[in-house]
Amino acid sequence: MDELSIAQIQEKFQSGELTSLALTAAYLERIETLDRRGPALNSVIEINPEALSTAAALDQERLKQGARGPLHGVPLLVKDNIDTADRMTTTAGSLALEGSIAAADAFLVKRLRQAGVVLLGKTNLSEWANFRSKHSVSGWSSRGGQTLNPYVLDRNPCGSSSGSAVAAAANLCSAAVGTETDGSIVCPAAVNGIVGLKPTLGLVSRSGVIPIAHSQDTAGPMARCVADAALLLGAMAGPDPDDPATAACQDRFFSDFTRFLDPQGLQGARLGVVRSFFGANPRADAVIETCLQVMQRQGAQLVDPVKLPDQGSFEDGELDLLLYEFKIDLNAYLSRLGPGARVHSLADIIAFNDQHCERVMPIFGQDRMLQAQAKAGLDEEAYLSTRARIQRLAGPDGIDAVLQEHHLDALVAPTAIPAWPIDWVNGDCHPDSCSSPAAVSGYPHITVPAGYVSGLPVGISFFASAWQEPLLLRLAYAFEQALPVRQPPRYILHFP
Repeated sequence: MDELSIAQIQEKFQSGELTSLALTAAYLERIETLDRRGPALNSVIEINPEALSTAAALDQERLKQGARGPLHGVPLLVKDNIDTADRMTTTAGSLALEGSIAAADAFLVKRLRQAGVVLLGKTNLSEWANFRSKHSVSGWSSRGGQTLNPYVLDRNPCGSSSGSAVAAAANLCSAAVGTETDGSIVCPAAVNGIVGLKPTLGLVSRSGVIPIAHSQDTAGPMARCVADAALLLGAMAGPDPDDPATAACQDRFFSDFTRFLDPQGLQGARLGVVRSFFGANPRADAVIETCLQVMQRQGAQLVDPVKLPDQGSFEDGELDLLLYEFKIDLNAYLSRLGPGARVHSLADIIAFNDQHCERVMPIFGQDRMLQAQAKAGLDEEAYLSTRARIQRLAGPDGIDAVLQEHHLDALVAPTAIPAWPIDWVNGDCHPDSCSSPAAVSGYPHITVPAGYVSGLPVGISFFASAWQEPLLLRLAYAFEQALPVRQPPRYILHFP
């Protein structure tokens, strides 16, 4: 099963060599072997008890009516902050939501079920999508414990979509769904050697997803190859009446993003190299330099270097924005939970964490939550002006401005440094990735495996203006075909 693409899975389904039931059972056994036992990756927080019966039903449907599409019978994992109205819980990794079963599927889950996917289960994450404390450890949650990087097990899987990235990297599923506010898809994808796509804000609905901040939150695909990410994005994207941001995608989404995949897609592309994101790791930089040479040989024109105006000038404002929106957005989500839920507000969560601090906060506290609880409403001038300023600096005056100045199609940069050691004493201590400009502006960002440093994956990023997913997928696919470096993990315990 190692490295099977979704297209290869469908070929085996169509030939009769494989069934969805057999594949689902094999993935479940692999989860037991690698995730529960063996290297004990701890990427899957919960198994769907209905996975096998769903797969069997989809096999029968294929025989009687044919396949619904390219995802029919394909087993996926989704992050544990995405609602599923079944026998699985949705907890954001928090003991405060333990046992909470959603009343309805998240809109993106509804679309995936309509496409015929099999939900294998839920993936672990950095608790509350890494917005509980500035001293947090990526991949750790009080409900799920610590997720490990499958390449070197004592290395950090990055957050907060760590479980989704690790599960896809270790071939525990065909692909997975993650969420991002700033870096939580692209960073774990990069350090775990897979493709991660953060879509334009509004391309994929957030209804039914436990929020951090509506100005930046989005779900996106995480897969071992660009083609699989494109397939998954097509099934997830589309307007949702319950998420006003998706109204803007009415004429901009495609049910089949694979139409844009072109092995010659780098030919004639003008790409700006953002050198300010280099320098954190010389060996990783050397990997990216090789990638740039490959792009040039494939016909890309590099403008090197280019500078993002005001880069780094909105980081404090971004945190302030997230704190404001976290309180309001999370309260709105929690208020819709049933009467049996333990918590119905951020204040309830803070109190629960204090009451159960030995289990919930043995490593780090909840300082981010306390900061958010102290914020006022979204009608405050401080919030409104900060939001307008940072979005302008990141988008129109940032990414858009440099693209226009140099007549570029997209920007390229290292996604992040190779994975750093898991540190329960000091928490995460890695340099910033290149994720913030696209995150704050709400623009799309894709990372693709670029190479390795001492066996640890390095990713390369492409980002551009809003709604440019077709362009980014074309560029990323062409790069991937020219330099297919992805290797399955070897589960090394630690470096000598």
